[in-house]
Amino acid sequence: MNSIERLSLLLKTLDAKAKEIDKQNMQHKAHRLIENNNLFSSTLFASQSDQFGPYIKEVSRRIAEFSRLAKANKIDLSKILLQQIEQQLSAISNALLSNSVMHQAAKLSFDANNKVRIKKAKIKQTNKYSDMTKSIMLSSHQLYTKLAEHHEFERRLMDMVAEREITRLQCKQHESEKVSSEVLALHQRLGRCRKAISAIERDIELAEKR
Repeated sequence: MNSIERLSLLLKTLDAKAKEIDKQNMQHKAHRLIENNNLFSSTLFASQSDQFGPYIKEVSRRIAEFSRLAKANKIDLSKILLQQIEQQLSAISNALLSNSVMHQAAKLSFDANNKVRIKKAKIKQTNKYSDMTKSIMLSSHQLYTKLAEHHEFERRLMDMVAEREITRLQCKQHESEKVSSEVLALHQRLGRCRKAISAIERDIELAEKR
């Protein structure tokens, strides 16, 4: 099997998986948090999209160009293009594997933001109460604001974890240990943040009982 056949076969496999995942992503409400963000850097792909399809098409065009150069016996140019194509295919493969991790983090963030919106809506319904109740709810409002801030911290940390996980999968072996340490540190920060969120939610329950 020559290089063109090998690349075309690999691209065909990735294309089928990409179509399946793009369809799944569009059905997830949490995808709204990461849509309109490019999946890959501009140094690796000319395409800009939050879906895999455009990147698959770009690689397909490059394989066709590689085939043309190879037939024209332009060895040096074809070698450079082949290396770029292999880097792109590797990046797409890693990103497809990391898709579920990225969307899991986005779903947690989406659910957290929705929870905050629901609790804020409850605050607005308390305007009918007495001055004492309003005073209590002011305290609750402050706690909700604090809770919203911590949920935003949580969302950012989860985004960072997902991003570093993708980087870890794409980086070379000798760089993987450093990135893994960074991921561990982010998970520790995330744990402390969630512990603080639980404490604030307990304070809110006590304030509302009063």
